[in-house]
Amino acid sequence: MNFLAAAGVRRLCAMRAVLPCLWRGKYFSSGNEPAENNTVTPMLRHLIYKIKSTGPITVAEYMKEVLTNPAKLLGIWFISEWIAAGKNAAFQLVELGPGKGTLLGDILRVFSQLGSLLKNCDISLHLVEKTPHGWREVLVDIDPQVSDKLRFVLAPCATPAEAFIQNDETRDHVEVCPEAGVVIQELSQRISLTGGAALIADYGHDGTKTDTFRGFCGHRLHDVLTAPGTADLTADVDFSYLRRMSQGKVASLGPIEQQTFLRNMGIDVRLKILLDKTDDPSLRQQLLQGYNMLMNPMKMGERFNFLALVPHQRLHGRNHQTNARQSKPSPSPVAGFGELAWQ
Repeated sequence: MNFLAAAGVRRLCAMRAVLPCLWRGKYFSSGNEPAENNTVTPMLRHLIYKIKSTGPITVAEYMKEVLTNPAKLLGIWFISEWIAAGKNAAFQLVELGPGKGTLLGDILRVFSQLGSLLKNCDISLHLVEKTPHGWREVLVDIDPQVSDKLRFVLAPCATPAEAFIQNDETRDHVEVCPEAGVVIQELSQRISLTGGAALIADYGHDGTKTDTFRGFCGHRLHDVLTAPGTADLTADVDFSYLRRMSQGKVASLGPIEQQTFLRNMGIDVRLKILLDKTDDPSLRQQLLQGYNMLMNPMKMGERFNFLALVPHQRLHGRNHQTNARQSKPSPSPVAGFGELAWQ
């Protein structure tokens, strides 16, 4: 897969006649950002040199460069040694030498950027758009009008990412993530052979959204192509794609919204118990604020979703004890995916 994708990009390098593209998402590059916001960062210089040398790059490659650039290998080396040493919470990073601590600042930024990678196995995605000539991948190129600015363009011909688009796809903008598909296939294979289960939770949708690629800097929305290297880049998970990539090897439940999942898991009862146990006003406020963040539809309640992968026999009652008054096993419900019942 990686070889094919690389080969596809190289074929595009010889074809510079790309078409300008304004990806229609709310948080993408508009092309009209104030000049003072278009900071020329070292990452931007690196990307401009790379694009001039090899041609437009995919959004997936752009994300990998911005989030895990080889120029920051020192930071990655320290993280590697920290992991090898057992991830001790008491960790001191000391820079000895003249200067203003610029190198140390760069390393700390790597720690911040790689934190989500180490915890959540962050994966890059490809943006694909429907055109009169068929599906075309969205690439990142240099703006010919402004030499130190990036823009989105459409690939002049087919790329490997288009192979992941369903024949009956009705959306005109699709975000695909081949790497996530590989992870799901491996999980499904392991669960089908040896048992177990997988619970996948993230911001996402069930194949209904189109443009979710966005950036965040200082907890604020940030243009994805402006000052690369200073913001985190993310996109919502397409759970319909993950379910399809399981290839029927396992049973899937969901996705369901977080507020439904947590309510099924008894969060309301848990909150009541905790509130009854304390008279501290500040603690009670913290509990209510936390509950609101998790359950409020305008916050995480409807934006976060859960998907479960379980063996087929888990839903059909095999490998469970048989009730003495029944001829067939009675499988227990999968927690969180059905209403909580007290017995």
